[in-house]
Amino acid sequence: MDRIGVVQLMEEQGMVPLFYHSDIEVCKQVVKACYDGGARLLEFTNRGTYAHEVFSELNKYCAKELPGMVLGVGSVTDAASASLYMQCGASFVVTPAFRKDIAIACNRRKILWAPGCATLTEICTAEELGCEVVKLFPGSVYGPNFIKSIIAPQPWTKVMPTGGVTLEEENLKGWFGAGAVCVGMGSKLISKDLVANRDFEELTKRVSNTLQLISELKK
Repeated sequence: MDRIGVVQLMEEQGMVPLFYHSDIEVCKQVVKACYDGGARLLEFTNRGTYAHEVFSELNKYCAKELPGMVLGVGSVTDAASASLYMQCGASFVVTPAFRKDIAIACNRRKILWAPGCATLTEICTAEELGCEVVKLFPGSVYGPNFIKSIIAPQPWTKVMPTGGVTLEEENLKGWFGAGAVCVGMGSKLISKDLVANRDFEELTKRVSNTLQLISELKK
């Protein structure tokens, strides 16, 4: 999917689940549970040895078994890694920090990149380099008021907070009320307990309920 399509899907879904596991079979079950819950976008975090190999197999599985599921990669810290994942089929790249080299690599392939930014200067520089969605990280440090203050003078800026986002209605209401275009959610959504217990039915319910709540909050 091209980057404009990814942006539209981010806005429509309102949430980007984040997940990593070294076992491809576990990854398949997690993505399937999210898919069954209504998610059509998921970020696989680059946090383990040979993670790109797991991602490649997972992307092939989605293409074959889960039509419409879009996979991207997160926790990317250099252009070489970004290029490797794009070669493996990543539809978007998320980074913990702003990096010009990653911007160039992704723009060359017209792949969406969402850099972690924490100042207005970083956000403006990223947008000048073609950034469509900015990742506010860590969101728990800055909070919803930061987003509200940023988009007041820059209503065109699309912000995705990650870190500090929970399942509670009050928390989500704060982020979307401040103007977040979507939220990134990892362990609060796909908890270690759910994965360890292989309770994928509960994960499906959790994803479905969260997406429904976000849809209502965005009206």
